[in-house]
Amino acid sequence: MRIERWLIALILAITVSGSSLAQAGRRAAPPPKTADKCLLKENINEDIAAQVAKFKLVSMPFSVSGLTDQERKMVYKLVEASQFLESIYWRQSDPRGLALYTRLLGCNQVMNQKIRRLLMINGSRYDLLENNKPFIGSDAYLPGHALYPADLTRQEIETYVGRHPEKKAQIYSPYTVVRRQGKELVAVPYHVEYKPWLMGAAAALREAAALSPDKAFANFLRLRAEALLTDDYYKSDIAWLELENPKFDIIFAPYETYLDDLLGVKTSYGAAVMIRSQEESASLDNFKKYVAEIQDALPLPPEDRPSLQGKSTPMEVMDAPSRAGDLRHGYQAVADNLPNDPRIHQEKGTKKIFFKNFMDARVNYVVLPIGKLLMREDQASLASMDGYLAVVLMHEICHGLGPAYARTSAGQADIRESIGPAFAGLEEAKADIVGLFALNWLIEKGVVAKDQSNGFYASHVAGIFRTVRFGVAEAPGRAEMMEFNYLVEQGAITRDPKTGKYAIDFTKMQPAIASLAKELLEIEATGDRNRAEQWFKKYDSMPSELKSALANIKDVPVDIDPVSAFGEKVQ
Repeated sequence: MRIERWLIALILAITVSGSSLAQAGRRAAPPPKTADKCLLKENINEDIAAQVAKFKLVSMPFSVSGLTDQERKMVYKLVEASQFLESIYWRQSDPRGLALYTRLLGCNQVMNQKIRRLLMINGSRYDLLENNKPFIGSDAYLPGHALYPADLTRQEIETYVGRHPEKKAQIYSPYTVVRRQGKELVAVPYHVEYKPWLMGAAAALREAAALSPDKAFANFLRLRAEALLTDDYYKSDIAWLELENPKFDIIFAPYETYLDDLLGVKTSYGAAVMIRSQEESASLDNFKKYVAEIQDALPLPPEDRPSLQGKSTPMEVMDAPSRAGDLRHGYQAVADNLPNDPRIHQEKGTKKIFFKNFMDARVNYVVLPIGKLLMREDQASLASMDGYLAVVLMHEICHGLGPAYARTSAGQADIRESIGPAFAGLEEAKADIVGLFALNWLIEKGVVAKDQSNGFYASHVAGIFRTVRFGVAEAPGRAEMMEFNYLVEQGAITRDPKTGKYAIDFTKMQPAIASLAKELLEIEATGDRNRAEQWFKKYDSMPSELKSALANIKDVPVDIDPVSAFGEKVQ
């Protein structure tokens, strides 16, 4: 009887399945012909070729020298895992942009290839260099991207959670997508919304763990695979910080909030596969031991600068042959300070990562050339690779310094949530300026030679000219535009109207940096959203003279466009 029932059920299943497939086949539209899919129906709103030409293609090779066959296979598995996060990022950023990017695959017309490249550079149809203007199509830029309903406003969210306080934690969670359900707002966890890709990423991480000769790294990979499927990264973040001088490492999580211009709290997925530069990593040890003392020296009351004595401060110089998600698109980061969880900051610390291959490319192709064009000759010559590295190093260290939480009238609160969309730019500026404040502290203590001071300032100003070419659509661009205007107001940066060149008054830089550091740290410590918004409103517009000077720069790329040996894969 059981066998007979099983056979009947099987026959029915096959019949239904076959019928369903046949119907689906009749309903499905035939795949578009190559000529049809390559025909552009969307409006082109910019000179695509000119925008693409602003980015220099730079090869990021993967060398197998010194790697065992098993290690090589492990790296390929980590890259495979990263490609799943790349697919999620597009769905967070611009699903329609992904559809266009996919549709134009195999279209060899010059314009179509340039559009695909500009889509990859931006990670969307919106041009970061033009304050998120759509370069193709007519869809308006959405500050919440695909993380929220298109018509949802911040005011509506705040009103809703005011009426439904029990839903606030989920709606403001860094790991949920907000959707409408009738008149209600619902929060869908990332591990549910992006499950197919997270399952693939987790499986690839576990396979990489099985290939790893480093037991601690393998353990971290397994914990991170589990975290992807639960949205709970705490345990794996701790394991990540406890890795000691790993030969291989990865950034692999939704960490940054750069995509969320609506609430400023939703994270986007990013990944980097990294191989350690042992000698250069060891050279950073001299900076590690002063981190806790710099925290104690910040211009804040003790309750706003929790002690970092005994906290972990691993620093790594790495080559990154492969990056994905928010680390691949837009502003090409040369360093990172992670994780961003304030609980981890208080309990354990943070890890500072410096991408050597990206740093070398930025400085050689962009920072030093633009400094020579816009700065007074004698001061442009002070900018250097070593000076820029020191500034970036202290920038990343200082992401982890200052207040861990905001001290508001309602009690302790998350700084990101308190500040809102302005937080990303505020935090980037804080890291810049407190980093320069910290370098001055190291000079006063005799840790760094005093004659390097002017070189640090010159390197940072040259870097400002590079960064503000992105406009204020990207957090670093908004941050450094504000810094530039403040330093001009304080007389620390001046412009010669005859030559159009900019000069630094080194005698005014240190006091200007100290006063700006105090302002930015106090805004974070108090969680004062209005103060933050008003500060940027006052200082984040580009002066016409600078806009003209930047517009006349034709031969220096805005940024690099990395070419990975592993190719670009998104699905």
